[in-house]
Amino acid sequence: MNHANPKRARTGSIELEYEEQGDGARPLVLVHGFTGSRDDFREQIPELAPLGRTVAIDQRGHGGSDNPGEGYSLDQLTDDLLGFLDAVGIERCDLLGHSLGGMVTLRFTLAHPGRVSSLVLMDTAPGPLEMPTRKWFEVGGQIAKSQGMNALFALMRKVAEKEPLRPAPVARSMERMGEDVYWGRIEAKIHAMDPVAFSDLGNVLAEHDDVTGRLGEIACPTTILVGEDDVPFRKPSDVMEHGITGARQIVIPEAVHSPQLENPAAWLAALTEHLATARKN
Repeated sequence: MNHANPKRARTGSIELEYEEQGDGARPLVLVHGFTGSRDDFREQIPELAPLGRTVAIDQRGHGGSDNPGEGYSLDQLTDDLLGFLDAVGIERCDLLGHSLGGMVTLRFTLAHPGRVSSLVLMDTAPGPLEMPTRKWFEVGGQIAKSQGMNALFALMRKVAEKEPLRPAPVARSMERMGEDVYWGRIEAKIHAMDPVAFSDLGNVLAEHDDVTGRLGEIACPTTILVGEDDVPFRKPSDVMEHGITGARQIVIPEAVHSPQLENPAAWLAALTEHLATARKN
């Protein structure tokens, strides 16, 4: 995964890999999304570290963490996060979850409100997604389990390169990184992922218990970040803003589903503002 000094922490029967930079009594913990890893925050961790201890984890079945072949549910991923924080001695933290990671951190905050000082929900949703790509996840899951993750990546890249209308923020991100680096990062994450995780969690995105009715229970300072062009997540972001008392939504311009990569300056400014405000308390 090309990371310096990764660490490992045991939670239950598995080990999760993570990395951290910076110091401070109130850490920021970053939780990536489906098919992602802590690599999704590679460039951002050094920029956040001067603000305090910054920790990025790989969820089970992703990145350098164990691939146990089971436990790919929101409840288990939430329990994993609790076990991780206990293992590394984090009693309370500022918590950011991206996409699937946002679904996990939202449920973690509802289950363990005393462990969360503030919350950032990024390009995520409180309930199942209306997914026109569900068939793709079903087919992709079959390929992952029968032919392996390398075959799945090859198909993903072939489909993407045939798409004539790649969103401009994604194209700029690819240009900034260089095409080889851009695809190399995605390939590394897909290759590291448990095929069962891809299949099971793809289904989870479309089918899981909706917690919209519980949003009013969240009392910590909350910011909702969403890319301007991330169409499937714009409405859910509105729902969370209206459901969580005092929540503030920030729409990141010129960004789709990964604003930290597509418009890093605006993303960093929004997160820095959240931390500055939340840490006054």
